[in-house]
Amino acid sequence: MNPNGPDQRRPGIANKIRRALVGAPKQLNDPALFHRMSLIPVLAWIGLGADGLSSSAYGPEEAFRALGTHTYLTIVLALATAVTVFVISYAYARIIEHFPHGGGGYIVATHMLGERAGVISGSALLVDYILTITVSIASCTDALFSFLPLHFHGYKLGTACLLTIFLIVLNIRGIKESIFVMAPIFMVFVATHLLMLLDGLFTHSDRFAPMAADFQHGLSQDLSTIGFLGITLLFLRAYSLGGGTYTGIEAVSNGLQIMREPHVKTGKRTMAYMAVSLAFTAGILFVCYALINIRPVEGKTLNAVLAEQLFGDWPFGNVIGFITILSEGALLLVAAQTGFVDGPRVMSNMAVDSWFPHRFAALSERLTMRNGIFMMGGAAIVLLIYTRGSVSALVVMYSINVFVTFSLSQLGMSRFFVEHREKAPKWKQHLTVHLVGLALCATILVITTVEKFAEGGWLTLVITSLVIGLCYLIRSHYVRVRRGIAQLDESLLDFPTSGPVNTAPLTPNDSTAIQLVGAYNGFGIHTLLSIVTTFPETYKNIIFVSVAVIDSGSFKGVHEMEALEDSVKEGLEKYVDLARRLGFAAEYRMATGIDVVETAINLCMELAAEFPRCTVFSGQLTFRLEKFYHRMLHNETAFAIQRRLQWEGITTVILPIRVKI
Repeated sequence: MNPNGPDQRRPGIANKIRRALVGAPKQLNDPALFHRMSLIPVLAWIGLGADGLSSSAYGPEEAFRALGTHTYLTIVLALATAVTVFVISYAYARIIEHFPHGGGGYIVATHMLGERAGVISGSALLVDYILTITVSIASCTDALFSFLPLHFHGYKLGTACLLTIFLIVLNIRGIKESIFVMAPIFMVFVATHLLMLLDGLFTHSDRFAPMAADFQHGLSQDLSTIGFLGITLLFLRAYSLGGGTYTGIEAVSNGLQIMREPHVKTGKRTMAYMAVSLAFTAGILFVCYALINIRPVEGKTLNAVLAEQLFGDWPFGNVIGFITILSEGALLLVAAQTGFVDGPRVMSNMAVDSWFPHRFAALSERLTMRNGIFMMGGAAIVLLIYTRGSVSALVVMYSINVFVTFSLSQLGMSRFFVEHREKAPKWKQHLTVHLVGLALCATILVITTVEKFAEGGWLTLVITSLVIGLCYLIRSHYVRVRRGIAQLDESLLDFPTSGPVNTAPLTPNDSTAIQLVGAYNGFGIHTLLSIVTTFPETYKNIIFVSVAVIDSGSFKGVHEMEALEDSVKEGLEKYVDLARRLGFAAEYRMATGIDVVETAINLCMELAAEFPRCTVFSGQLTFRLEKFYHRMLHNETAFAIQRRLQWEGITTVILPIRVKI
């Protein structure tokens, strides 16, 4: 039996097409599985760092434009941007160190500031990742169509939606596979932009002295006109409006699970690659704007103007400039990858904590978070259609949420080092960095919200608030259900027995009840007692069947999977002990898998061949009034198994478990 994929017994053209698109299932019994799926620092930098690097296409430009005629401040802006990148990166390196299982800002806020702060951080980050996908794809489409005649521009929205679907398919195949496809684009961007920036520095080094003189003259003039306070406010506004430069820095801490062992070392190295590359690119772009005295040109980005001026005198300079800007637009497509990598992981972490439907923590046969990938891609397509792919509208929406998460993360880590100061020898140093990071992020958040609120920032806040409200509704439902199940636990976990213990082995020709169970709890015991009381003296054997389900919470390494299997085995042994005390011959069977339905069906079919006089039993939550959302929040596993087994000729009975909520 192979429990790792649902399609082994479903031939047909549809399944062949599906396999061609998403690939064959991963084999859970492969000892090298985690090693082959994990990312080394360079690949992680490509998959998670592209979002940060791509922000250099619009973040520095937004800040530079906000300076207006006061461009002498550009050099200060370059320094402030580079320092901010390193401060936030340093802070997230500490998060990687102290929260090594991933989750980033959501986990930090939840553990250090409470569940309310956690759901705010998680919801803001989730909306931000959806907007990462949307903005990146819309910007990529704009860049690609800028080289085409205007009468083709009517196809931009359709192309953006097709690119989104393309990324959905790539990510369902696997994160590593999708990164390999995107890697050439990333490398071309790095090579061409490194060439452009170094050329700007070394061929215009004679302009450093005039630039210093311009700074002194401009500062003296502004001090006499708008004063020091006016200069400060002007600088803070430009600095804050360039906040898009820092988006994507948190991605590494969210995606630690996909890193090569040791996770912390790989994650910190990836963070260093990201910080250095982003600080260098953004900072030197500002310097080049000032050195070459770049001015906005209608219909062109500042980077396009810069490339034209720098490469204009080169042999084949027009071609090199074209490739440079084209790679910038194409990198935005790679940047969308970050949303597909980390968005579903945020969703799965929230699903484990019951803020989202539990099915979003499930893994597909390719060991990807397929439900989350579909959700992220679908939401991105909806936003693309709603905004008609307008980058200006999307950037406004995009510019706020990430700093909500940044600010909460810095506050949470500040509290962490205060509480753990006796165990952390460098706690003062770390605390200082986090407090500085908190001040910077909170400043950018407040100014950006005020500046962009009327332009569309309000829509981001509304969407995020709706997500938070939905999370609370989902969580409250799960809490009520858990209370109902807890009542079963209280009354049944210590169920008394008085008869002799049956230690006899199972007889294959005797009537056999096969009970599907999860953890050892009142729910499973209630189902067992229902079998005993509903069908008295009918069954001689009872076999308990359980699946160790690999989801995003357990798929973090070999040790986590072993712990999961040990936990399932322990629960099954308790069921067997109870059944024997009730007078039955009993044993258990278990398997590890991704898909509960397929793995359980395979186990049951094997048992049916061994015990021909068998009936399969399972329990199913039943509510007094069925609501439309119950099927979304609670899986239909029992009914799916029943349909399949009955088709195979195996009698299957579902016993209702009433929960009063």
